[in-house]
Amino acid sequence: MADAAQRLQGLFAQLLGAPPPVRIRAWDGSQAGPPGAPTLVVRNRRALRRLLWKPGELGLARAWVAGDLDIEGDLYTTVDLLAGDIWERGEDARTLAQAMRDPEVRSAVRGLVKLAGTPLPPAPPPEEARAPRRHLHTKRSDRRAISHHYDVGNDFYEIVLGPSMVYSCAYYRDSPDGSDATLEEAQRDKLELVCRKLGLGPGQRLLDVGCGWGSMAIHAAREHGVSVVGVTLSQEQAAYARKRVADEGLTDRIEIRVQDYRDVRDGPYDAISSIGMAEHVGADRYLEYADGLYDLLKPGGRLLNHQIARRPQRDETTYEIDAFIDSYVFPGGELQPIGVTVTQLERAGFEVRDVESIREHYALTLRRWVSRLEADWERAVQLTGPGRARVWRLYMAACAVAFERNRIGVNQVLAVRALESGESDMPLRARTWN
Repeated sequence: MADAAQRLQGLFAQLLGAPPPVRIRAWDGSQAGPPGAPTLVVRNRRALRRLLWKPGELGLARAWVAGDLDIEGDLYTTVDLLAGDIWERGEDARTLAQAMRDPEVRSAVRGLVKLAGTPLPPAPPPEEARAPRRHLHTKRSDRRAISHHYDVGNDFYEIVLGPSMVYSCAYYRDSPDGSDATLEEAQRDKLELVCRKLGLGPGQRLLDVGCGWGSMAIHAAREHGVSVVGVTLSQEQAAYARKRVADEGLTDRIEIRVQDYRDVRDGPYDAISSIGMAEHVGADRYLEYADGLYDLLKPGGRLLNHQIARRPQRDETTYEIDAFIDSYVFPGGELQPIGVTVTQLERAGFEVRDVESIREHYALTLRRWVSRLEADWERAVQLTGPGRARVWRLYMAACAVAFERNRIGVNQVLAVRALESGESDMPLRARTWN
C-alpha cells in the first residue's frame, strides 16, 4: 500500500485535475511531490476531515489555525502557489459540489474519506467568529465585529505594528522597493500625506473616523495645529489612544471617543479622515456612511477616504465575502471595487477630486508586519495564543501576495463638499500635496 503522502498527492491530483503545486509531507513522515518545492505538512488525519466537511478556503483555514496543517519553506511562495491555483480555477464550495457529478471527483472524495478515518467533523478552532449568513451591520453587530478584531491585546498589536501603531498601508515615497524608509518613517509619511491632502491648518476641526490607537489624531494635532475628534468602537484602542494623547500633552486638542460613526452629531467639521475603516461599513450601508460623512462636513470641507478595494467581477451577483477573513479576521468586512466607492461618494453629494492607488505600498507594509511578528513569535503566542498568532501570520502573508498580484488594491480618495456656488474651495493646481 502506498504511504500517506503518495496517496494524498494522487487523491488531490484526481480531485483538482492536476498535481498540487507543492510538496506534501504526511503524518507518517512520508513525502511526495516536486522536489525543492515548498512543503505542505499534513500533521494528522483531522486536517483531512476539516477539508472534507468544509471544502475550500474555510476548511484549509481551520486546519491551519488549529495547527493540523503547516508550511515548511517560504510562506509567501507557498501562499502564492496555492492561492494562484485557486484563483485561476475559481474553486469554492459551490463549484466543488458541482464537480461531485464527475466520477473521478467522487472517487477521490471517497479515497479521502477512507484516509481520514472517522467521518465525524472536528469542532472549529475557538478563534473562529460565529459569523451570520448575512451581515446586517447594525451598531451592535459592528461593535461585536470590531471587538473580535481589535480587542485582542494592545501588546500584541505593538509587536506587529511597531512604535507607529498605525494599522493601515504605509507610504514609501522615494523608492519602489521601500528600502529608503523604515516602517515607522513610511507610516509617518502616510499620515503627513493624508494631512496635506486634507489641507489641514491651525484652527480647523478634524474628525478621524476609526481612529485606531490615535496616531492620525496625534500627528494632525501636533504637526498641523488642528483640533481632533477620533472615534472608535474598540475599548482597548480608545484607552491606548487616550494615554498616548495625554503623554503627548495634547488633551486640550484631541478627544477620543468610543462611538459609532453614525452617532456623531457635533459637526460641522473642516475635514474628515477615514483610514482603513470603510471596509467595515458593509456594501448595503455604504451610502448611509457616505451620507453621514457628507452631512458632518462644512461646505468646502474635505474627506480623505483610504480604503482597500477588490477587483470587479463580470457577474457581481456571484461575489461572496472571503470565508477565512470573515471567520477569523474581519467578521462582516466587505470589499468593493474602487468604481463603486467613487460612485457612492458622488451619490452622497461629494465631488471626487483625486484617486490615488498605493497598492504596492500595502504589500511592502504587510511584509514588514509579518517580519515583526515572526521575529517576536514566542511572545506573540504567549500574548494571544498559538491559534490567533497563526491567523495573523497567514492573513498578512496572504494579503501581501494578493496586493502584489493585483487581486486587491488600496486607494486614497479625496472628495470635497462643494460650496453652494459650486466652487470646490480647492487649489487650481492638482496634487498640491506632492
